[in-house]
Amino acid sequence: MTTVRDALPSDIDNLYDVCLRTGDEGRDASGWMSRPRLLGDIFVGPYLRFAPELALTADDGVRAAGYALAVLDTERFEATLEDEWWPALCDTYPIPGPGPLAAEDGLLALVHDSALRRRPVLPGFPSHLHIDLLEHLRGEGLGERMMQELFVRLRSAGSPGVHLGVAAANTGAQRFYARLGFVELQRGDDEIYLGLSWR
Repeated sequence: MTTVRDALPSDIDNLYDVCLRTGDEGRDASGWMSRPRLLGDIFVGPYLRFAPELALTADDGVRAAGYALAVLDTERFEATLEDEWWPALCDTYPIPGPGPLAAEDGLLALVHDSALRRRPVLPGFPSHLHIDLLEHLRGEGLGERMMQELFVRLRSAGSPGVHLGVAAANTGAQRFYARLGFVELQRGDDEIYLGLSWR
């Protein structure tokens, strides 16, 4: 039976694996990632380290097989990462030398260029979150359950609203978020920012 619980430090390898196996717009990215921990180092590790009180996992009885991660104050979180996370990651993942572009070079650019990873300022929606579940857990209502738990925690901590980014091509995820009450805040070529307010 799958349970929702707080993520633990011992879950990190499993949660990094979830990130890799859902890293291609919900599909498995392990076939084209030559650095299997890169996605997790960008999209999971910072949350587990700096916002563990807002890190949930779906445990399928064998392992942590999904996560929902949030931060209360996006701007403060990003400032912390600039000082305490990205410098070490830049050392771990050097800028690629000249040669043909690799599939993950865009992710490496994200590590090295603060302008690329900066989220837009969305007044009224200072918190943000993201969620990923392995395929065998989808369709059971776990995603909504995890999101609702994060909403409770964020509201209790004083947040007026939360945002998230979703790939413009990921229409399934957009429908899921719309059912939870998210509305479009900002649209780019490849990504849409959605928000949910409790005021």
